[in-house]
Amino acid sequence: MSPLRTFIVEDNKVIYDNLVSTLEELANVEVIGHAVDEQGAVQWLSQGDRFDLMIVDIFLLSGSGLGVLKAAQEAQVPARRVVLTNYATADIRKRCTLLGADRVFDKSCELEDLIAYCERISDGSATKPGSLQ
Repeated sequence: MSPLRTFIVEDNKVIYDNLVSTLEELANVEVIGHAVDEQGAVQWLSQGDRFDLMIVDIFLLSGSGLGVLKAAQEAQVPARRVVLTNYATADIRKRCTLLGADRVFDKSCELEDLIAYCERISDGSATKPGSLQ
């Protein structure tokens, strides 16, 4: 089965590098794009590259992951959108959902859940985009 073509928006190089190596090794993910800030992410999205999954951090070098989610929502990007953040509060989860995030994962304690979710997307057992299951 083909790897999940994934775009990652993360400004911390150590977290990005670890995330990429973990996802590529354990979850059949191929990272095809990366941005460190909202402007770079929105610009990348505007190029129209096809991808399956977008992983977004909320707090970025400049701008916000919320702005990236909004841009993806407005552009009707068909890829699944997930948030990986250290600030997975109830309010942030709700705001992300309203902006089209399929799931929100806490970096500190839900990385295994993100990996499992990617595996489920890859094998077809995950819910449809837009559903939070």
